[in-house]
Amino acid sequence: MLYYLLYPLHKFISVFNLFRYITFRAAMAALTAFLISLIFGPWVIKILIHFKIGENIRKEDSVQLYQLHAKKQDTPTMGGILILMALFFSTFLWADIFNKHILLVSFVTLWLGITGFIDDYLKHIHKKSKGLRPLAKLSSQILLGFVLGIILVLTPDSSTKLDMPFLKDITIDLGIFYLLFVALVITGSSNAVNLTDGLDGLAIGIVIMVAVAFSVLSYVSGHIRFANYLWIPYIRGSGELTVFCAGIVGAGLGFLWFNCHPASVFMGDVGSLALGGALGTVALLIKKEMLLGIVGGIFVLEALSVILQVTSFRLFKKRIFKIAPLHHHFQFLGWAENKVIVRFWILAALFALLTLVTLKIR
Repeated sequence: MLYYLLYPLHKFISVFNLFRYITFRAAMAALTAFLISLIFGPWVIKILIHFKIGENIRKEDSVQLYQLHAKKQDTPTMGGILILMALFFSTFLWADIFNKHILLVSFVTLWLGITGFIDDYLKHIHKKSKGLRPLAKLSSQILLGFVLGIILVLTPDSSTKLDMPFLKDITIDLGIFYLLFVALVITGSSNAVNLTDGLDGLAIGIVIMVAVAFSVLSYVSGHIRFANYLWIPYIRGSGELTVFCAGIVGAGLGFLWFNCHPASVFMGDVGSLALGGALGTVALLIKKEMLLGIVGGIFVLEALSVILQVTSFRLFKKRIFKIAPLHHHFQFLGWAENKVIVRFWILAALFALLTLVTLKIR
């Protein structure tokens, strides 16, 4: 909003010319989101405690896991509301709010945020169920994916081609099957972050690193000179997504202030589903869909561990891991929670760096 209010004044006061630059607005969005999270965090936590919206560690799911996490019982959850509040406010303040990419990613984030909120409400407020049924949650994600896919396919300057990492001038045109691909990306990315959200600060720390990488990718994809130099698709207007991704970074850092071990609050599905879907949408909008599996390597491994565990047990009655998702497997091996978190963060940082390196290895 400030872009429209203050940038026109640069003709009279030169300092307002700063609002022309995406890098300035992205930095301010990150700072704004961080301060909002930091300032309103204690207030949100008090409200969650007041309404007794706390984590319920189920002993029947796993006795050993319950013993490891018993101290987290009743820790306030649904803290993702704080992240989304900071993210949307900073985006509204610093981004070009009429930019189609900003509108689309905000739409997806809000949809999945509402889906996650309903799931959390049923689990932690209504307390008469274990949340949304898996089929209902999956249906919401798939429907959203098809809606977004239809919008992208019908957009005149959009493309159904996938740009291949490490390869120059090599693309795969999915045609009408791009709709299925979009649904897969949205469903997969949102669920992958949700599965990773099991240890203090683990998921949000990785989300921050992925968002930093996507900030860079969004900027170069929306800058015609950088895009041509790097031989990547130039996406007009996608540079504004840098501001949105920076907002995720700022909101995530502010939330991590309270979510680091020992956590004072958890994000819940309202945060994990929304953030995962947001990152998947950014990848689709800047045509870096195939890089999503690299930059979010930890999320992929977490989701894959669950898929392999379930498949192996159903087919052969054997478990590949001691427990899934993967981070709990390492806890069962005797790793301290902090050790698991920091080592996964290190790997996530390396995946993010590798993703940025692919821009030159083509």
